[in-house]
Amino acid sequence: MSDVLKHECGIALIRLLKPLEFYKEKYGTAFYGVNKMYLMMEKQHNRGQDGAGFASIKLNTDPGNRYISRIRSVQQQPIQDIFAQINERVNKEYKAHPEYIDDVALQKKHIPYIGELLLGHVRYGTFGKNSVESVHPFLRQNNWMHRNLIMAGNFNMTNVKELFSNLIELGQHPKEYTDTITIMEKIGHFLDDAVSKIYKDLKKEGFNKKEASPLIAERLKVSKILRRAAKNWDGGYAMAGLIGHGDSFVLRDPAGIRPTYYYQDDEVVVIASERPVIQTAFNVKFEDVKELEPGHAIITKKSGQVSIKKILDPLERKSCSFERIYFSRGSDAEIYQERKKLGELLMPKVLKAINNDTKNTVFSYIPNTAETSFFGMIERAEFLLNKKKTAAILSGQRSISAKKVTEILSERTRVEKIAIKDVKLRTFITEDSSRDDLVEHVYDVTYGVIQPTDNLVIIDDSIVRGTTLKKSILKMLDRLNPKKIIVVSSAPQIRYPDCYGIDMANLESLVAFRAALELLKDHNKFPLIEEVYKKCIEQTDLEDRYVQNFVKEIYDPFTDDEISDKIAELLSDDSIKADVKILFQSVENLNLACPKNLGDWYFTGNYPTVGGNRVVNRAFINFYEGNNERAY
Repeated sequence: MSDVLKHECGIALIRLLKPLEFYKEKYGTAFYGVNKMYLMMEKQHNRGQDGAGFASIKLNTDPGNRYISRIRSVQQQPIQDIFAQINERVNKEYKAHPEYIDDVALQKKHIPYIGELLLGHVRYGTFGKNSVESVHPFLRQNNWMHRNLIMAGNFNMTNVKELFSNLIELGQHPKEYTDTITIMEKIGHFLDDAVSKIYKDLKKEGFNKKEASPLIAERLKVSKILRRAAKNWDGGYAMAGLIGHGDSFVLRDPAGIRPTYYYQDDEVVVIASERPVIQTAFNVKFEDVKELEPGHAIITKKSGQVSIKKILDPLERKSCSFERIYFSRGSDAEIYQERKKLGELLMPKVLKAINNDTKNTVFSYIPNTAETSFFGMIERAEFLLNKKKTAAILSGQRSISAKKVTEILSERTRVEKIAIKDVKLRTFITEDSSRDDLVEHVYDVTYGVIQPTDNLVIIDDSIVRGTTLKKSILKMLDRLNPKKIIVVSSAPQIRYPDCYGIDMANLESLVAFRAALELLKDHNKFPLIEEVYKKCIEQTDLEDRYVQNFVKEIYDPFTDDEISDKIAELLSDDSIKADVKILFQSVENLNLACPKNLGDWYFTGNYPTVGGNRVVNRAFINFYEGNNERAY
């Protein structure tokens, strides 16, 4: 999208099911898992650029030997920084101890990071500091192997306050008020409880502490721990965890908001946030990578036994549609076709806006992430143009000349590369007027292909704040002197904030919300804002399940087209000579294009969990009161 929008994180988990010697013999290195983790994290770099982390566990180590390693980075290239450090440490050990190079047992004993269980995470910081302390994986340490817990996730919880209070009631003293710490401590509490109960049973059976340790690992029921811990969670999440003795899990939220995919064979178990990541890193087929069902966890015991367990009753499936529009890599076979369909479904609106004048219309896209939708739009345009050509030829019957046929067949959809982003340009000046002038030149444009009689159609994947459109793109396109500029969004109007991991936390930054406010002023309906505020306030003490989304009432008086036209008015100023129109995808067509991902709360306000309505109302209260605070 043209607006900078940070978004949810990415997870990667690898469990090697064979001894490390197997990978050394078959693949030439005992660092097979570490190498694959590097690939998986880099292939998910699009999901996180603020920080990255990696953790590993060695199985069956002797007491006194380190079996957990963790490294995190917030450098400019955090993934490369992590693995450069790992490589440096390995080379240092090899230089000091050449005997390690060909001896897997010595490598496992003395070199950190190598292990059978690996967890990676890439992060975008939606809120708070981007210090290394905020980077996953998080580690809950204990001298009992079974009570060590490493966690990383792609998530946001809407009810952190409630969950934090629950921990205090359990007698805990969490070190931070964050959803990550809260979730980890919640799981950790029930992990401690389960380990204690199993040990008591083993003690009654006559086992001492040393004898009990391996039996605790066998008897520990991870699914039961997760059911107890996740009972009151409200949010979207893909939660990954490693337990010190070697069990691991990934749990997906009951509405399937956040994506989770897995692959298993006799050598590995692999879980990631995106399917193509697994396909590419492990060279496996599309159909071999499975989607983890909502409310379920994939659990791998220390023994290597893998099971899929239902942890929470699934809700109505509302997988995030923004994943399909923009966030996930477009190399996924399904996502690629869905994005093309999004472009195709927009074509009737585009033709209406240009009065079917394709001869005098140039089509393009901005930014590069909109390219796939652009292909779909052009394919539909070509299909319609071919129908028009066929009708023209048939209408002439036998009297049509060869010259006329050639003329008819020569008509093409005019496709051009109009905007090219100058990646070298950085807006280093912070003073607003100077900075805005630089922003306007972030893109280079192609001169000489647009005529003053032409329409210019530009497709974007989504329009959130509209800042880049207003300050840069529209002014840049206007320099080409088109008659009309039509900006087409493959996503519907973004009207409501997100609370499940995407950086859209407040209302006033959304251009659709600002347009609705202006329309309320234009139609003398501005008192509605105070009415909605009072309704939101009245609900602040209600349980989440009784709360309604009253912010919808801000949009109710107006049609989609009225809001779109007002957005165009807000984003184009008097300096722009061309007529500007902005077209948005309809929610109905979005759901048609992405039938498996019907999570559309950004566009409709229909939140998939009960906490969502409370969050959107709190966001409106913050807007009304002028509070720049987090709504959840």
